[in-house]
Amino acid sequence: MRVEQLGEGTPELAIVGGVHGDEACGVRAIERLIEDDPEVLRPVKLVVANERALDAGVRYVNTDLNRAFTDSVPEDVYERELAQELDDEVEGCTVLSIHSTQSHAEPFAITSGLNSTVEAIVPHLSVKALVDATALENGRLFAADATIIEVEAGLQGTETADENAYSLAREFLTATGALPGDTVEHDLPLFEIGEAIPKPAADDYDVFVENFERVDAGERFAAADGTDLIADEPFWPVLVSPYGYRDQFGYRGQRTGVLGQSSEGANSTSVSSRSSAQ
Repeated sequence: MRVEQLGEGTPELAIVGGVHGDEACGVRAIERLIEDDPEVLRPVKLVVANERALDAGVRYVNTDLNRAFTDSVPEDVYERELAQELDDEVEGCTVLSIHSTQSHAEPFAITSGLNSTVEAIVPHLSVKALVDATALENGRLFAADATIIEVEAGLQGTETADENAYSLAREFLTATGALPGDTVEHDLPLFEIGEAIPKPAADDYDVFVENFERVDAGERFAAADGTDLIADEPFWPVLVSPYGYRDQFGYRGQRTGVLGQSSEGANSTSVSSRSSAQ
């Protein structure tokens, strides 16, 4: 694990990249911040998490780091020890964890529940939606003792995801008062993640719907070896893609509301460090 810092003092903010070794966009954003070396108003910790997986170009060495924060993971598993190190590094911080995905080109955010910190920051990030992943027992987000905001910066392995990751990192620092300036607050649709959508055994898969767009009952949403899969009830696809997961297409979601300012329009505002700090 590589840990750097911007500014002096004890950080209450952190940016984490490289939780998954096949998602390098967050690492590139951190490297650009280190190169920029901006004068920050609050100290910030920068963490490149799974260096061994990054070097190998694989998602993980032994197990998914996001899911290695429980006692069910054997102690001799590499990511189990790494999870403890990551927990120690970000304890008490407000954290931006940067990822990329195979499911959706536009950035979106994921949290485990809503709180005042999440509600103060996320509407100031250039994301399309916010997904509450509380329903997943062990993990969309790493389970450190911190407030974690995960962002999916774009499609895995693309230059667009790299650029988005850097923009999101600077927006996070501005929204939390670490960088001077204003951010643009906007309304965000809220979704709750639901049950997984299983994949039948097949060689070829297709997906016919867009993430965060309603699927009606009776609508075709995917196919396995040319056999259509039909929705038995309405849902909103979340993290749905043909090949992003080995045994599922993604998740059934429900739209639950809107986060942000009123629908009258967005104003240029900044979130004070007092309101955004944990």
